[in-house]
Amino acid sequence: MSTQPPVSSAASSTNDTATLQALHQALATVLDPLTGQSLAHEQAKAIHSVQLNSGRAHIQVELGYPAKSLVPALEAAVKAAALGVPGVVEAQVEVKSRVVPHAVQRGVPLLPEVRNIIAVASGKGGVGKSTTAVNLALALAAEGARVGLLDADIYGPSQPMMMGLSGKPESLDGKTMEPHLKHGVQVMSIGFLVAQDEAMIWRGPMATQALEQLLRQTNWKDLDYLIVDMPPGTGDIQLTLAQRVPITGAVVVTTPQDIALLDARKGIKMFEKVGVPILGIVENMAVHVCSQCGHVEHIFGADGGQRMAIDFNLNYLGALPLDIQIRLQADSGTPTVVAEPQSEVAGLYKTVARKVALKVAQQAKDFSSKFPTIKISQGT
Repeated sequence: MSTQPPVSSAASSTNDTATLQALHQALATVLDPLTGQSLAHEQAKAIHSVQLNSGRAHIQVELGYPAKSLVPALEAAVKAAALGVPGVVEAQVEVKSRVVPHAVQRGVPLLPEVRNIIAVASGKGGVGKSTTAVNLALALAAEGARVGLLDADIYGPSQPMMMGLSGKPESLDGKTMEPHLKHGVQVMSIGFLVAQDEAMIWRGPMATQALEQLLRQTNWKDLDYLIVDMPPGTGDIQLTLAQRVPITGAVVVTTPQDIALLDARKGIKMFEKVGVPILGIVENMAVHVCSQCGHVEHIFGADGGQRMAIDFNLNYLGALPLDIQIRLQADSGTPTVVAEPQSEVAGLYKTVARKVALKVAQQAKDFSSKFPTIKISQGT
């Protein structure tokens, strides 16, 4: 644990100087609500600014992940710690989040206006990947992040229906497209450009090119996270996307069923080969609770995703139930996180989202924007 002074620290008098040192020590006892580590820990460095003027403290805490739901409790904890210091008579606390770009695959440049790209993937179809992706995007937005959602499933786009969107995207310059906006999330999908019942009979290279155009010719606006709902499987399209798209990390979705776990392992191996970190594993349809009698049944097996996370030394992000309401809400264009934001299931999605955001925040940062652009001109 580090109790070094933060980026900004100031005292207005000699008396305040001793109090300021004690204040730093007190703040170092406050724990980050997600990591359980001190806000002054070397990895977090969350205490951004502490100023003291005649016993009145002004404290700024800056988290590297969105945490709107955790702010009131954290502000209260910081304020209580500050007021417990002799000499501090008043404490004003401000907690904010700042999401920065993090490292991606070597040699792949970041996307303008997009700080981090998170791929949501599965080894096979039918495990609830798209439902997880849309609720993850909505949960991050609910926590205060600026979020985009790219439907990368060319052959079976589902996000237009899940987000209740339709119609071709607007183009202001004839070259790029404006994303649709719904529930505070910017959305783009091939489903906006083709008829709903039209089959995409494209070979791999054509599909990959179309996806890259969707990704790079969409005017994403100041995104903290772009969630990419990847096509299921580990074929040529998925591999090419994993190599060319600047992915901060991947979330792998599986069910506890052995056959799903077998394919999920292939997905993990694919991302490992191209140098994309795995942020964690989501175990979907983990348990079914009968709505009539409350009987609990593990229809697809029990704890398979959790065991796989242990085998690969990966984060286990959580288990989601097999619940008819999740399906009904997604089909109606109002996914669970916005349909029933206070429900238990929405709470599970939000917990997964916070874990994903924290894992991203702990990745190595991208410092390319810190370096000046050097231009060499020919002298005359």
